Amino acid sequence: MRAAILTGFGAPLTVRQVPDPEAGGGEVVVEVLAACVPPYAAEVFSGERNYPLVPPVVPGIGGVGRVVRVGPDATRLRAGDLVWCDCTVRSRDDALTPDITLQGWSSRGEGGARLARYLHDGSFAELMRVPTENVFPLPATAGQDPARWAALSVHAIPYGGLLAGRLAAGETLLVSGATGNLGSSAVAVALAMGAGRVVAPGRNRAALDLLRDRFGPRVRPVPLTGDEAVDRAAMSAAGDGPIDMVIDLLPPSAPSSATRTAAMTVREYGRVVLMGGVGMLGGEDLALPYPWIMRNSVTVSGQWMYPRTANAGIVRLLASGALDLGPERVRSFDLDAVNDAIAYAAAHGGPFDRTTLTPQPIG
Repeated sequence: MRAAILTGFGAPLTVRQVPDPEAGGGEVVVEVLAACVPPYAAEVFSGERNYPLVPPVVPGIGGVGRVVRVGPDATRLRAGDLVWCDCTVRSRDDALTPDITLQGWSSRGEGGARLARYLHDGSFAELMRVPTENVFPLPATAGQDPARWAALSVHAIPYGGLLAGRLAAGETLLVSGATGNLGSSAVAVALAMGAGRVVAPGRNRAALDLLRDRFGPRVRPVPLTGDEAVDRAAMSAAGDGPIDMVIDLLPPSAPSSATRTAAMTVREYGRVVLMGGVGMLGGEDLALPYPWIMRNSVTVSGQWMYPRTANAGIVRLLASGALDLGPERVRSFDLDAVNDAIAYAAAHGGPFDRTTLTPQPIG
C-alpha cells in the first residue's frame, strides 16, 4: 500500500510504498476513504506542539473507510462494511484507568507510549489496522460523501466534553473558544443535543457573524475586549439567565485568563469542562478562586477526547440530521498532495472549514 510518512519533525511528509497491515486477534484492516487533516497538523509535524510521536510514523487521527479484513473474534463486522475508525485507543488490561494513545497522533504516559509503539500508524494511508472496538458502522448515506463525514474526528471531541458535563436539553451553554474549529463544532453539537441557548464569545467578528447567521437566535455572540471584568459581564448578560455549563476549547496559544473569565460566568451548582490546550506551550497555570468554587458548589472537570460510546452517539446525531454537515466547507486532497493538504488546513482553520485526505482507491 501507499502511505504518507513523517520521517522526522520539520520535514515534509513522504508518500511511498509500505507493507500492507495485517489484522490479528481483536483487529480490523480498513481501506481509508477519507481522513480529516486538523488545522494544527503543521504545528504537530514541525515539532512545535511537542507531541510524543516517534518518526518514522504514518500520522492521522481516524477516518472513514471500508472493512477489508477482520480478526477471528469479530462477530458483526464484515468485509465491505462502511465504518468510522476512532483513533482513541485504550489499553484492555485496566478497566479503571486504561492507558490511552491517539493512534498516529499522540499518547499519554509510558503506557500510552507502549500502545503507540504497537499501533504505530494512523490514517494517512490507503490501509489502516484498527482495534475492533474502535470501528463503528456508518449509514449507507455516508458512503456518498466520505470526505464530509470525516468531520467525525472534529465533532466527536466536543461531544465527549458535553457528555462529560451532562448537558441537558434546554440548558444554557457557554463555549470558550467558540470561533475556532473545535469551538464552533461545540456550538453545533450542543444545539443538536437540545441546548436552549449557546453563548459564543470570541474576537473574530466574521466568525461570530457566521455562527449567528447559521444558527439564529439560540446563539448569542459576544465580541471580546481582553478586559476580564468587561468580558465576564458581557458573557453573563448574553446568557439572559443562568449559564448552566461552560466548555473550554481554547488553543495552546490562548492565555489562561481567557479560560478563567469564561469559567467564572457559570451559575451556582454549574459545571465547567476543560478540553482545550491552554498551558501546553507554557504560560501561567489556570487559577480559579478556591472560595468561588467551594461556596458556589461548582464542578470543574477535565476531559481528554471522549468515551467509546460517544462514537455511536455522534454518528446517530449525524445520521438523524440533527447535526447537519451540509453547510460545512470541505476541501479534499489525494494522498500525493498530503503536504498541500497540511498547508491548506493551516490556512483554513475557521468555523466549519474541513480539510480531508482521500487516499487513492486500492487497485
